Amino acid sequence: MRDIIDQLKEVVMAILPMAVLIIILQYTVIGLPPETFFRFLAGVVMVGLGLFLFLVGVHIGLLPIGELIGSSLPKTKKPWLIIGVGFILGVVVTIAEPDVRVLASQIDQVSEGEISNLMLIYSVAIGVGFFVAVAMVRTIFNIPLKYILMVGYGAVFTLAMFTPESYVPISFDAGGVTTGPMTVPFILALGVGVASVLRGKSSTSDGFGLVALASIGPILSVMVLGVIFG
Repeated sequence: MRDIIDQLKEVVMAILPMAVLIIILQYTVIGLPPETFFRFLAGVVMVGLGLFLFLVGVHIGLLPIGELIGSSLPKTKKPWLIIGVGFILGVVVTIAEPDVRVLASQIDQVSEGEISNLMLIYSVAIGVGFFVAVAMVRTIFNIPLKYILMVGYGAVFTLAMFTPESYVPISFDAGGVTTGPMTVPFILALGVGVASVLRGKSSTSDGFGLVALASIGPILSVMVLGVIFG
């Protein structure tokens, strides 16, 4: 019960400043039509309720199951299984990520179907899955994170020179939206779970860095789309 109350407080503190600012602007500067303003207020209530339920669900279900899967996989002593499951989980969690779907629908609309909704979603998902698998390789073989980041971002800036200009900003936005409320809790818990078994409880910090790696994948995958279709 205490955790639920804490989640409610977090949601209120996250949404209240924005709501108060919009209300002040409404009566001082903007002057939106009453119908639009009431729709905003209704939206704030629904967003608050949805975010509260989502965060409760994350703490009750996603975080524990992600860490449980992460701690169970190393016990199989099959590196290929850990890497393969990491890839699959990275793909399916990203497909379920709301931020990715919002970006994909907006890009589909702006590009008039040139970059379709599903093509962008699956490209981003495969990119995230690939780098979650890379993160599992890093944890298993104890590879320093900085070397993987250097190679990854080196590939990003090299590929950017060959990617059409319209795809470059899309690719970096795609990297940003993967750090959303669905993907981050799950893959962080997965990484901490794997590291806690392979490296011991004192080295669970080795499980962090997955989000940094996962955000490289969508950038590269969208740039590859640009090279192929641009």
